[in-house]
Order: sequence, then C-alpha cells, then structure tokens
Amino acid sequence: MEHSDFMTHKNGRQRKAAGVAFSSESMTDTDRVEMSSPDPELEEEAEGLIRGSDSEDRRHRVRPAGVRGELGNVLLLLFLYVLQGIPLGLAGSIPLILQSKSVSYKDQAFFSFVFWPFSLKLLWAPLVDALYFSRFGRRKSWLVPTQYLLGLFMLYLSVTVNSLLQSEGGPKVVTLTAVFFMLAFLAATQDIAVDGWALTMLSRENVGYASTCNSVGQTAGYFLGNVLFLALESADFCNKYLRTEPQDTGIVTLSDFLFFWGIVFLVSTTLVAIMKKENEQGKGKKRVQEETQGVMATYKLLFNIIKMPTVFTFCALLLTAKMGFSAADAVTGLKLVEAGVPKEQLALLAVPMVPLQILLPVIISKYTAGPRPLDVFYKAFPFRLLIGLGYALLVWLTPSLKQDGGFPVYYYGIVLISYALHQVTLYSMYVACMAFHAKVSDPLIGGTYMTLLNTVTNLGGNWPSTLALWMVDPLTSKECQGAAGQSCGSPEEAGLCVKEGGACVTTLDGYYVESVVCVVIGLAWWVWLGKKMRRLQEQSPAAWKCRSNH
Repeated sequence: MEHSDFMTHKNGRQRKAAGVAFSSESMTDTDRVEMSSPDPELEEEAEGLIRGSDSEDRRHRVRPAGVRGELGNVLLLLFLYVLQGIPLGLAGSIPLILQSKSVSYKDQAFFSFVFWPFSLKLLWAPLVDALYFSRFGRRKSWLVPTQYLLGLFMLYLSVTVNSLLQSEGGPKVVTLTAVFFMLAFLAATQDIAVDGWALTMLSRENVGYASTCNSVGQTAGYFLGNVLFLALESADFCNKYLRTEPQDTGIVTLSDFLFFWGIVFLVSTTLVAIMKKENEQGKGKKRVQEETQGVMATYKLLFNIIKMPTVFTFCALLLTAKMGFSAADAVTGLKLVEAGVPKEQLALLAVPMVPLQILLPVIISKYTAGPRPLDVFYKAFPFRLLIGLGYALLVWLTPSLKQDGGFPVYYYGIVLISYALHQVTLYSMYVACMAFHAKVSDPLIGGTYMTLLNTVTNLGGNWPSTLALWMVDPLTSKECQGAAGQSCGSPEEAGLCVKEGGACVTTLDGYYVESVVCVVIGLAWWVWLGKKMRRLQEQSPAAWKCRSNH
C-alpha cells in the first residue's frame, strides 16, 4: 500500500519509509494478491474497503463462530506477518541514522534501492509458486529457508553493523545497502510464501481473515522495527521518558535489536518447521483449493496482459504519475532531521496517524465505488502537489523555530497537521487506484492481473523517489566563505576550503529546486496525461480482457 517517507509508515504501509516517511509507495502491500489463486483475497483495504458493496457478503462468508476452531492458524499467520515487518521497519530506520551521520543524498539514493524488492517481487513470484518439495510442503519449502536466512543475516549484522555505520571514512553505504537489500528480498519472498499459505491454512469460511492478519501483522512488525526501535535507541528519548538517571546511550542498540530478532527468527522458524504440518485438514472444514500454473505459463500470461493496448497505456501512466510528489515524499523527512528535528520524535508522530489511516479508506471508498473511481484520483492530484510545496515551506521554517530545548509543541502540531493533510490526498489516490484495478482486472486471471497492476503502481513510486534523492546534491549550490579563491563544488574542494580556514555555506538547497521542479512536472502531467487516465474509464470491459484466456 502507499506510504509516506516523512513518518514511518511505507508504508510503509510501502511500509518502506525512507525514514520518517512522507512516502507511502514502497513496501508495498498493494501487491498482496496471490498469483496462483483464481479468486484471490485482496488486501484488507482493497477488498473490504474499496469493494464496499461486497462487505455484506463478506460478513456472511467470514463467520465469527467458525474462527475459534482455527484460532491457532490465525495467530500463526499474524506472527509470520509481524516477523515480515521487522526487517522492513529496521531498513526504514537506517536512512534516519545515516542522515544523523551527515551522509550525502547520493548515498541516501543508493540505499533507497533497499526498498525495491517488494515492488519487483512479481518477477520471481511464479518461481516461488511453482517450485517446491511436496513432502515438506509447498509453502514451507520457501518459508523455512528464507526465515532462517533472515535470522542469520540479522545475527551477522548484529556483529558488523556498528563498524559499517562508524568507520573512519563515514558509513559504508554500499555494504549496508547490499545487506539490507538481501533482508528486503528475503522478506518479500517470505511474503509470497505466507500469502499463498494463508489461502490454504484457513478454511474457506475464514480465509477472509488472511488480509486482516496481513495488514495488522505487517503494520505491527514495522512499528516494532522502526518506531519502537528508534525511540529505545535514542538516548534523549530514554533519558526524558524512561530513566531517572541520564545516560549517554539508549536502552537498546542496533546490535542488540538485530541479535534479539535474529534469535527469534531462528527459534520460531525451527518450531514452525517441526510442529506445523502444511497439508493438515481441519474437521469438517472446506479448504480453499489452489490452482497452479507452470512458471513459463505465468510469465507468458504476464507478457500477454502487458501487450494489451489499454493495459500498456495504463501502466505507462502509473509509472509516471508520481514524479511530481518525489521530492516531498522521499526527501522531506531527511531534511527535517538535517535541520535538527529528532528522528525518534518524527517516528513517534506516526502513531496518532494510525486511526486516520484506518478510517480514510473506509470514507474514501464511498466515493470510489461507482463506475469512475479515477475521478477521485484526478481531483486529489493537485492538492497533493500543493502539500508538497507546503512541506518545502515547513523545512525552510524549521531552523528558525528551533529553541534551546528543542522544538516547541506547536511545531510538532504543524508537522502533524501537514502529514494528516498529505495522508488524505495520498489515500484518496491510492484507494481510487485500487478500486480501478479491481474493476478492470479480468476475473479469470484476477490474481496475476491485479498483482501486475499493483507492482507497476509501486514501482511508479520507487524510481522517482530514488532519483529525487540522487539529484539533491547536484542541484545544491555552495560557496566557500572565509577563504579567498576556494570553492565547494566537490568534496575535495570543500576539504581545501576548510583547510584554508573557510567554511562551505549553502547558497541554494537542491531540495527547494526539486520541490518547484516536481510541482511543475506534476501539474504538466495532471493537465495532459491526467485527462488521458480518466478517459481509460470509458473503455469497454472487453478492452481489459486478456484474449488468450477466452
């Protein structure tokens, strides 16, 4: 689902959060649709909230009385989704830690590739779906090895992360990116396996709880790995709220946190491997039957869908729609940390957003339930662009509002209101998009079709965010003050400036340049391509059906 990099979200929800996320588009739970199922359960938002008209039917289908007999399975699913959220939350906290160590925005851009696997998992999902050891279990064949590897990677990181973050030449961003990319890749692979297992672990009348376990579990895991970790790792937060005698460090370190969860992964995975049989049948319970396509058949199907003119046009629009929001979504939170806002305070501001994030899809779905859901997307678009300019103004004002004891309460109130308004526009666009995906997806191949559209949607948020982070430094102008004849055009020149007794002073921050450029690009997209997207709603249902399946 969409999330925002200003405060922890992603969700990261794109629960990815390049930190305190103002960007919800990475981690993506929107592609939560299982590829092998002919009639897959969508995300809680995409199924229960967008398809408001189906809610009554779902209430009949998911009988509360029946779930008691499967409470163990529901709790196991919930726990597996919590585990999935932990490495994603930790990955979301690293950009904030890097920012406090003054790394370049090019380094931040490089690290942002960590958040891509959840947007690209469609590329290897058919392999996870079709290749397995039947004796061990179709889903356990992937779940157990990936969770063991996640645990081992966390244990390795617990020993090495301090040296990676505190080396003499600055943090080793390339190594950090490689390791956390593997963590995210393994979490995305675990996600494919758990999503598939959920469809058979629960009986037909209770399978609707799978999306609830997904949404609640992953959100809780992300919260533990991001918001809770940043709070407990902060010496200031712990001294202020949790200790009677101040100390120089927080209650936990990153090494401690990684070691603890590494052990949890290894122990829990061993228990699941030994004690949980995948193919057991409940008494008198009807299981959801999975249908499997071969690997090549699935890839061929994806190619046939993309070749359709309407789908190709729609995917091109989805890949470019979020360019106008990239500076606000990817850079704002990091700029606030750079301006002195404590990263743990920004993370904690995500907590009061949770009720809003639950209510917004419910409210918005009433307006997207009709035949033209993309009208809501189109109307929310310019307001989200304007909020991006508001973010730039907030960053510009932040240094002048700083006091000796930090920032006043009203400042955090302004940040919270700004974020809440951003969430309204973000969710309006997200729910509208999901409603349109559900409306046009060919029901005969609904899982693959929906997964493709959701993957493209997520990717359309990832690449502009990475590019926005990459361009901050080249667009920033600095001059050397206090040393004649010196400049600050490169790190070497900046070093010479300081050596000669001068100081590099920013004369034009690339973030502000980007903010204006992004809004101009966004408005141009809205005027010319936004109308084209709205017109796709006028296409006949036949234009969206994959002929090779009929």
